[in-house]
Amino acid sequence: MRTAATMLRLLVAPLVAYLSRLRFPTLFAVTATIFVCDLLLPDLIPFVDEILLGLGTALLGSWRQKRPPTGPGGDAPRKDRPPMPPRH
Repeated sequence: MRTAATMLRLLVAPLVAYLSRLRFPTLFAVTATIFVCDLLLPDLIPFVDEILLGLGTALLGSWRQKRPPTGPGGDAPRKDRPPMPPRH
């Protein structure tokens, strides 16, 4: 059992570490490709489930929404009404 855990660490960890540095579209494409291959040909790649789990985690971590730009007061501009003119 200890040999399998060591082999898992030696094979999967460097691969997931490398792939987690990819940008979102590339990481998504790699994850989707491995997932589809695993569905069509189960257990073709050793430890593919662990690789997919690590890639899914990296994929969710790299998936962010862009924040709206903040105004001079630190608040985001509101879109439901026009901006107020400056006070004199």
